[in-house]
Amino acid sequence: MNRIKYMLAAAVVGAFLVTSCNDDFVNTKPLDQVSETAVWTDAALADAFVTEIYGGLGLGGFNEQMLASLTDETIFTHPGRGITTITEARSNPADRGWINGTLDWPAMYSRIRAANIALTNLAKPQFTNTNNIVDRLKGEALFMRAYFYHQLVRYYGGVPLVDRPYALGEADYMAPRNTMQECIDFIIKDCDEAAKLLDGKSLAAGRATKGAALALKSRMLLYAASDLYDANTAKSKSTAMAAFSKPELIALTAGTRAERWQKAKDAAKAVLDLTNYGYQTNLTAPVDKETGKTNYNNIALSRNGGERDLILGRYFINAKQEDGGRQGLFNGPNGYHNWAGNTPVSLMVDDYEMMDGSKFDWTKPAHASAPYANRDPRFYVSILFDGADWKPRTADVAAKDPANQIQSGTYEIVDGTGKKVTYFGLDTRKSTVEDWNGSYTGYYMRKFIDPSAAVVDQNTWQQVPWPHFRYTEAIFNYAEACIELGQDAEARTWLNKVRFRAGMPALTESGDALRQRYRNERRIEMAFEEQRYHDARRWMVAQSTLGRKANTIAVTGTLKAGKSVTLYKYDPNNYDYTYKVVDIDPGKENRTWLDKMYFLPISRDEINRNNKLLQNPGY
Repeated sequence: MNRIKYMLAAAVVGAFLVTSCNDDFVNTKPLDQVSETAVWTDAALADAFVTEIYGGLGLGGFNEQMLASLTDETIFTHPGRGITTITEARSNPADRGWINGTLDWPAMYSRIRAANIALTNLAKPQFTNTNNIVDRLKGEALFMRAYFYHQLVRYYGGVPLVDRPYALGEADYMAPRNTMQECIDFIIKDCDEAAKLLDGKSLAAGRATKGAALALKSRMLLYAASDLYDANTAKSKSTAMAAFSKPELIALTAGTRAERWQKAKDAAKAVLDLTNYGYQTNLTAPVDKETGKTNYNNIALSRNGGERDLILGRYFINAKQEDGGRQGLFNGPNGYHNWAGNTPVSLMVDDYEMMDGSKFDWTKPAHASAPYANRDPRFYVSILFDGADWKPRTADVAAKDPANQIQSGTYEIVDGTGKKVTYFGLDTRKSTVEDWNGSYTGYYMRKFIDPSAAVVDQNTWQQVPWPHFRYTEAIFNYAEACIELGQDAEARTWLNKVRFRAGMPALTESGDALRQRYRNERRIEMAFEEQRYHDARRWMVAQSTLGRKANTIAVTGTLKAGKSVTLYKYDPNNYDYTYKVVDIDPGKENRTWLDKMYFLPISRDEINRNNKLLQNPGY
């Protein structure tokens, strides 16, 4: 024991002698950090700082839980994730339910602060402005700040606008919410400035561009013109909105709807006029079915020319294995050892039109007996359904399904004794393969999943980017503004560009009928892209869309007379198939809509931290 004490004492004395001879010891710079002063005197470090701001984009929408499962697109399979807190309208300031971490209030303001730091230091750059790097970095920071504010606004309404980094020792760090008008004006100003600064700049994929800034401006002005953002309209459609004491925080109270729609139209047209975007939008007639499928798949995977539709994406590479590259695992069929996380509901499937442009209708015998025949080509790229061809099964399952088809129903087969028995498909919740990961709806997501046999979803990462902004979104924004301004012919011209590319016939309607066709077209083309969640709210149709009970499809295959099958395969020659739509068990999810859900609640923690914040209506 005494020897240990002597050794410690010697070490202390030795350290004292060394530090006494070297006064610079206390000034040693850490090897794992860079000082703020150094960052803003070095162009490469400043670039790295701005690059890190993009971390606020997270994985885009490619999380295990997707925003689609808060809508009438999909349902989330696994329990205990806070999804039903929102879909059953139980969200409150203490328990808001699942919110993507990168979209939450503190996460957004953290990134806004980073953008403000960058803009403050770049105002008087301390390094050589080689290749106009200062303008580029300022443009990127402005775009990112605008993007994060647009996220806050569309989830929470008007929020406190902070355009500078707070410093230590300030008298007050609390700020009230700005009005919706002030927030939108702020975002548009940042977008305009970013577009000018980024004009002509050549940037790596995934970074802000002039096109991205204009696309964000287009989206924000479209929202500003919509029902939810107009105080009078919102009040007339919702008692919760009408009872709110400060309507200017969540809606616009000045100006006319026509003026707002004109601004939205002009902003969208500015995107459409960009010459470096757009894919197969010059067609004058529908392509054939197979070409339509190919075109849509190229856009979904951003390949073979389809990448021209992508204005801003979140990219993934195999060299960096991120969860954003695991959509096949997260959403693929359990019969392939995948997790079936976000599975399409029948409400979504039934909204895909027939090839001739007519509505699918379960009351029509021809539709009900073969519901997956002759549908919109985009259906086959977006949805995996019973009998659909898919990838080769894994080695341990291959013998059970040599045909590599989705099996989401129950079927008759003949066992070894010659007796008819019930066989549960490999992709059901009674499968012999990971039954706990089976779909509740009878469908699986196909869109965004690389169909290549080489990509084995449960152990291979894919390289499909998340679409933050697409050229097609600007087409829809432009068409919607035209419809609301009474310019139906112009709206049809642009909507039919999208439909022709997919192999669908032209729209011919006018007035409200055209409006409804447009809304469904947007729903189908932009499926699973985080558009539906916001569209249903801004149109104030959530009660009749998001509030509907989720439903499933029950598929039954019965052997035809004289047929004997021992290994199941989808085959109408051997089987009679029946299809029945059934509501999801309310014990799994009992969807409900309350108008408070038009905006999320500001969390209790934020309200406690900032006593100048006013809570949203209904909470």
